[in-house]
Amino acid sequence: MDFLRTPDEHFQHLPDWPFQPNYIEWNGMRMHYVDEGEGETILLLHGEPSWSYLYRKMIPGLAKNHRVIAFDWLGFGRSDKPTQISDYTFDFHFQSFHHLLDQLQLKDITLVVQDWGGLLGLPMVGQRPELFKRLVIMNTFIPDGTEPGSKAFNIWRTFALKSPVLPIGRIISQGTHRPLDRAVRKAYDAPFPNAKYKAGARAFPALVPMTPGDPAVPYMKKAREVLGGWQKPCLVAFSDKDPIIGGARGFFADLVPTAEGLPEKRIKNAGHFLQEDAGEEIVEHILAFLGRHVLA
Repeated sequence: MDFLRTPDEHFQHLPDWPFQPNYIEWNGMRMHYVDEGEGETILLLHGEPSWSYLYRKMIPGLAKNHRVIAFDWLGFGRSDKPTQISDYTFDFHFQSFHHLLDQLQLKDITLVVQDWGGLLGLPMVGQRPELFKRLVIMNTFIPDGTEPGSKAFNIWRTFALKSPVLPIGRIISQGTHRPLDRAVRKAYDAPFPNAKYKAGARAFPALVPMTPGDPAVPYMKKAREVLGGWQKPCLVAFSDKDPIIGGARGFFADLVPTAEGLPEKRIKNAGHFLQEDAGEEIVEHILAFLGRHVLA
């Protein structure tokens, strides 16, 4: 498999990004992760087309009393990037995630997911529930191939595959409620020096299961089954201004027996990338949730 590696200098002097890179290897490729703080593990999973930079407002507050890990899926951030869209499958990402959990020997995890972080992270909970102690579910879904995508999602899916240009920083800014500084938009562009690096970003929307025969559907169904009987703590924290996936909040509130929401039901004035719009506020909600559920 041919892949590219974004030169390290592209990640220098990014705003609010003081974190040192860490790497593991999988199938000859390098996977990047941030590893800050000590204590019980909080694992932060990003989605499309972002990278662990999305969590920069959350890592410091969470790392005061916890070990915080935020890693980049292959094709994103500082992780290596296979060059063909066909290289990216659900199983490709899922097996790399298995490898990371095993290499870092993670357990008793508080899992925080958003977007594709949920489409991969929650199926992993379905496969290996013993590793996870608590769940924080934000702006995501676990589709089983029977529901049509929203109009906004279907437009995005086609755009990602077909558009001659894929302006990552601009796409992130369109998914937030508050405007992003130019330097922040450039930080989201940093992993992608040119179009050859963007195959992973183009592929992710097309991997969302849209038919019952999709290869990811058995994993999604198992996730629904396990979450339907989940007895460990779960926080559902969706934003109020996400046209793509905001309606899924009720799905998780109904599915997970232990699901609890925020006192005000949703994160206010936040878009799809709620970590950008309300990162510090989300930290407060997560820390309060952890404080309510101190588990041996």
